Amino acid sequence: MRHLLSEHARSTAALAGRFAREFGAEDLGFALGLFHDAGKACDPWQRGLLRAEQRGGPVGIPHKELGANLLRRVAGSAAMAIQGHHGGLTELADLQCLIAADAARGNDEVESFLGLLSEAEKILAGGPGSLLPDGWKQGKTVAEMGVRLAFSSLVDADHLDTAAHAQGLAAPQVRDDENIGALRDRFEAARQERLTARTGSPVDSIRERVYRRAVEGAGEAPGVFRMPAPTGVGKTWASAGFALEHAARYGKRRVIVAVPFITVTEQNAAEYRSMLGADAVLEHHSAVRPPESGAGERAMRGAAENWDSPFVVTTTVQLFDSLFARKPSRMRKLHRLANAVVVLDEVQALPLRVLTPILDALRTLSEYFGTTVLLASATQPSFPEFDVWRGLRVRDVVDEPRALFRAMRRVRYEWWLDPKPTLAEVGDRAASHEQVLVVVNTTADARSIFQQWAGSAATGIFHLSTRMTPAHRRAVLREVRERLTGGRQIRLVSTQLVEAGVDLDCPVVLRAFAPAEALQQAAGRANREGRLGKDGLVVIFDAEDMSSPAGYKIGSQVTAEIFGPHGDVEVRPDDIDALDRYYRTVYLRSNAEYGTRAAEIQRNRKRLDFQSVAEGPPLPAGASQGRDSTLAFRMLDDDTVPVAVTDHGGPTPAADLVAGLRAEPEAAGPVLRQLQPYLVALPKRLLHDPAIGALCKPVFGDLYEWTGPYDEHYGIDTTSASEQEVW
Repeated sequence: MRHLLSEHARSTAALAGRFAREFGAEDLGFALGLFHDAGKACDPWQRGLLRAEQRGGPVGIPHKELGANLLRRVAGSAAMAIQGHHGGLTELADLQCLIAADAARGNDEVESFLGLLSEAEKILAGGPGSLLPDGWKQGKTVAEMGVRLAFSSLVDADHLDTAAHAQGLAAPQVRDDENIGALRDRFEAARQERLTARTGSPVDSIRERVYRRAVEGAGEAPGVFRMPAPTGVGKTWASAGFALEHAARYGKRRVIVAVPFITVTEQNAAEYRSMLGADAVLEHHSAVRPPESGAGERAMRGAAENWDSPFVVTTTVQLFDSLFARKPSRMRKLHRLANAVVVLDEVQALPLRVLTPILDALRTLSEYFGTTVLLASATQPSFPEFDVWRGLRVRDVVDEPRALFRAMRRVRYEWWLDPKPTLAEVGDRAASHEQVLVVVNTTADARSIFQQWAGSAATGIFHLSTRMTPAHRRAVLREVRERLTGGRQIRLVSTQLVEAGVDLDCPVVLRAFAPAEALQQAAGRANREGRLGKDGLVVIFDAEDMSSPAGYKIGSQVTAEIFGPHGDVEVRPDDIDALDRYYRTVYLRSNAEYGTRAAEIQRNRKRLDFQSVAEGPPLPAGASQGRDSTLAFRMLDDDTVPVAVTDHGGPTPAADLVAGLRAEPEAAGPVLRQLQPYLVALPKRLLHDPAIGALCKPVFGDLYEWTGPYDEHYGIDTTSASEQEVW
C-alpha cells in the first residue's frame, strides 16, 4: 500500500512539532518534518521509486539534500537534522556544501515540492534563523544540544509515521501524556503499604526523614540538585519521590533514572514496576546495534527505543552514549530528555575521561531545555569544581549531610594491608564466617575465590558477575537474600556490580583495595539495616596476587594517601571532607577536566562536528584512513557486544526469541525487550580469540548467540583470555 508523500510529510511535521514543543522549538520541529523528504517530490525520484517497485532495491536518487538546503536560511544548523535523518548527523561543513549542488540542479525540484505542500512557502518566508529558539544563540554547545534534540524529534516522528502506515493504522501510535500527579500518588500509596508490611529497622526513622526532605526539596524551582546521602538510607525511594513530586509540580513529562550497572537497573526497575504498575515503567539497557545497511538496518529503525513511557530506568552507558551519538537508532529517544526529571544514581561512577562533556551537557539541558537533574550518591563527587559548572547553583535535598553520615555509621573498618595476604588467605578468612560478602576487582579474581570455596566442598556459596545473565543474577540474589533473612549460611563473592545500590545486608564484607568510592559502596552492604548497632565489619584487603583494572590506578593511589590508618588516626571512606579532598586530588592528577579526549570532544561539539564527537576526529593526512576512536565520546573504552544465552541447563526463553529474530527481523523491537534478561555483554576484543569467537554465532546487527557452555555458578567462562577489567 502506497504512502502519499503529502500525508507522510504533514503527519511527521505535526508529530515532530509536538515533540519539539517540550524544548520550545515546535515551529522548528514542524518545519523539519514537513521538509525532510522534499526531494521525493521531484519527477526523477518518483520514476526511481516505480523502478524500485518493479525490480527491487533502493531508489538510488538522493532526496535529503533539497529539504536541508531549503530550510538552511530559516533553520540554520538545525537543517543538519534533515540531511542526516537516515545516515546520521555528520558535520556543519556538509550542510554548507549543499549550496553549489542545489544551484546546479535548478528550481524544478523546489517548484514540485512547494506545489505539493503549499504551507511550506510561509515557513520559507521567515527571516534568517527565525525557526531557532533565542536560547540557542547563548553558546555553541547550546546550539549543538538543540540540533541533537531536534534531530531526535524528527527521526522519531518519521519512524512512527512510517511504522503506522506499514501496519495499516490511521495515525502514528504515540502514548498520551501521563498524569504524573496520579503516578506520584500511586507511588506514595505503595510506599506506605510496604512500610506497614515490613519488619521495622533501626534506621527506618532516618530513612523517613531523608524521604520527607527529598519530597519537600522537590518544590524548589527546576535546576540541578544533589542527594548526598549515605548507603542504606533509602535513595531508591527518596530519589523517585523527589522526581515524581517535582515532575507533578512543574509539568515535567517523565522521570528518567540512570544507574551505572545493569544489576541495579534490574533491581530498581522491578521495584518501580511493582509500585507504579508495569505499563508505567520502561526498563532499557539493551544495546544491540543495528546493521549499517540493508533490511536489518531498516527493521531496527522501528526497533530502537524512543522512551515513550512516563518512567524510564536505564543505564548511564545507554544514556550518555546515546546523548553523544550521531545515528538515528541511538538518538531517537533523546527528545524525551527535554522537560524531564533525570535522576543519575551512583553518580560517582561516571568516567573521568569524559566527565567535562557530560557535565556541560547536563548544565545545558537544565538551563535551556527544561531538564531537572538530581545527582544521587553516598560519595558525592566535587563536580562544582569543574569550570563548566562554575556559577551553577546546585542545591542539596538532604539537610546536614555530615550529621546524617555520622548517624548512619553501622560498620567498623579493618585494614588488612601489611603484610599483604594472598587471595587464598582472603578466601579462607571469608569462609570462617557464616554470612559474608567478598567484593573483588575482576571476574578472574571472583572466579578464583569461588573455585577455592567449591574445592573445599563448602555449602551456601554463590558468585556474581556480569558474565551471568540478568535472569541468573536475579535468581542468585533472591536466594542470597532469603538465606540472609533466614540466618542460613551464605558466602558470596562478587565483582563491584553488587555495590552500587544492590539491596544486601551482610554482617561481614571483605573488599579488595580500590578507589575510596568503591570501598564506601561495599560498606553499604554490611549491616545495612543497622540491626548489629555499629558492629558490622568491613575488611579492606590488598592481596599480593589480586588483579586491578588500569582505571583504578590513580584513585587507589590517592585513597591510600588519604584514607585508612595513619598513625593513631583512622580516616574512614565515609568522611565527607576527606572524600572532597580525594576527588579534588583525583581530578587534578588525572587531568580529568582538561584531558586530551575531553578537550577534543568539546572542541568538536562547538564546531558542530557530530561525527568526530561520536567516532573520533579523522586521522592525520598520510595516516591510514579512518578516525581516532581514542578521542571519541564513549563511556566504556572496551567496546562490548550483547550475547544471548539460549541454553542454561536446558533451553532458555532466549532460544525461541533468537530463532524468531532470525526469521522475522522486522519484529526486532519487542523481541529485544524480551531478550534483555538473557543477554551478557562481552568485551568485543574477546571475540578475536578463536576459541571464544567460534562459540559466538551472529544473529542480528552486533547481537550474537552463545553456543558454548554456560556454568551454573558463574555463567559464560572466557578464561582462555586475559580479563583485567571490572565486569
